[in-house]
Amino acid sequence: MTTVNINTRKSPNVLKKQGTDQWVKLNVGGQYFLTTKTTLSRDPNSFLSRLIQEDCDLISDRDETGAYLIDRDPKYFAPVLNYLRHGKLVLDGVSEEGVLEEAEFYNVTQLITLLKECINLRDQRPQTDKKRVYRVLQCREQELTQMISTLSDGWRFEQLISVGTQYHSNYSFDNSEFLCVVSKECGTSTGRELELNDRAKVLQQKGSRILGI
Repeated sequence: MTTVNINTRKSPNVLKKQGTDQWVKLNVGGQYFLTTKTTLSRDPNSFLSRLIQEDCDLISDRDETGAYLIDRDPKYFAPVLNYLRHGKLVLDGVSEEGVLEEAEFYNVTQLITLLKECINLRDQRPQTDKKRVYRVLQCREQELTQMISTLSDGWRFEQLISVGTQYHSNYSFDNSEFLCVVSKECGTSTGRELELNDRAKVLQQKGSRILGI
């Protein structure tokens, strides 16, 4: 009678191959993401879940590394992938609308609902933390046009106040000086910013009375 020994242990090469098959590489807008089939299958009706199925009906090319090519913005894809990983919405400074656009593209239904709720709550929140900070800039007449045209970073022109004119010996006027009041909306101001804000408003009121506005 012949005895045959059957080795039920799988070879390391087979185990390695099975483990490798669970990993998926995505090339989203030129940035690589490495994840698992389990993560991408969290929402079975999503684009990502359908993409990795053996009988996939989606057309997606692969690059030279074998990664699926997806022509979308990687910045907004990262929160979508992280949501599939752990079920939490982590924005890290990106806009809700941008992530919502990607969630709708990939058809991650629960994330779509969550993002819409976040946007509604944000829009209904009273904007009590917004303040307008004023600054007063002194300039000469020939500097006015350039100064106003180069305002940037959210600063906006509010009012121009004449504060005097220099005289020459021949009694001609030259180099008129002005106070230019500008403002900017920003977050909660510090005490120093509030002090400057109040001083600017006083100057603005004085200027209005001088000019008869």
